[in-house]
Amino acid sequence: MTPVPGARQEEWNVAGQELGFVGVGRMGGLMTERLLAAGHSVTVSDPSEAAVASLVAHGAKRANSAADVAAATDIVFTSLPSPPVVESVALGPDGVVHGGRARIFVDLSTTGPRVAARIAAGLAEHGITAVDSPVSGGLKGAREGTLAVMASCPKDTYEIVQPLLAIFGKLFYIGEKPGSAQTLKLVNNLLAASAMAISAEGMVMGMKAGLDPRVMIDVINVSSGRNSAIQDKFPKSVLPGTFDFGFMTGLSYKDVRLCLDEAEAMGIPMVVGSAVRQMLAVTNALYGPESDFTSIVRSVESWAGVEVRA
Repeated sequence: MTPVPGARQEEWNVAGQELGFVGVGRMGGLMTERLLAAGHSVTVSDPSEAAVASLVAHGAKRANSAADVAAATDIVFTSLPSPPVVESVALGPDGVVHGGRARIFVDLSTTGPRVAARIAAGLAEHGITAVDSPVSGGLKGAREGTLAVMASCPKDTYEIVQPLLAIFGKLFYIGEKPGSAQTLKLVNNLLAASAMAISAEGMVMGMKAGLDPRVMIDVINVSSGRNSAIQDKFPKSVLPGTFDFGFMTGLSYKDVRLCLDEAEAMGIPMVVGSAVRQMLAVTNALYGPESDFTSIVRSVESWAGVEVRA
């Protein structure tokens, strides 16, 4: 297992490594808590002092920048909101490349395959191996360690980080090509958003026609229309009117736009995906990027003049 030239397997025994985490907000904070609970030493950095202070109170060490994190640790994790931020944290003036110690960079964000490949190439010039490892499962999955964890990187590097990634959830090794896991993550998030959008329209239609929403959900869940939105999101976050599934509209909108951009670059038309992007754009404008992405139902409700509640 040699992620960098000359490294010996015993030097990369995970049990003895210092870990870093840059971006300890909603998702990153929960994943850092799991690393700490598993007994690992973790150095953290984030623009939010409150987020850092909370983890320091649980045993984490504080750093002032990504470079400082990478100077004090062997493996650096990131969970960040956008591709430009990830690229800056990895390759920027205060980025991981300037740390001098870290030799593995594990990005748990959603950036798209082209950005992931660019980051991997930039890090490789400094002897750092990139692990492209987006996750799916929301705040609940991060809190409970039940995320779907996709990873693409050299096989020997995957063997090193595998026990750490397993702390976050179920692992799926996608392959060695940089960005492969990102492609799969974008496809997944497009499908999740599409299910949410079309289910919103169907459920609002049924509600306006006088149907009982719980009966609709019960029937659809044993019929051909069953999907993740009807199965989980409507019962937990829409019918109670809480809209708190745990994934922000702004992030869903970003992921769908990334997916469509990648598809366009590959010459693949995304007719349905384009409509979903517009639905998310409307929801983002009406309820704000920090609203839950289940708020897409509220957009349809406002047009129809009914609410899907029980």
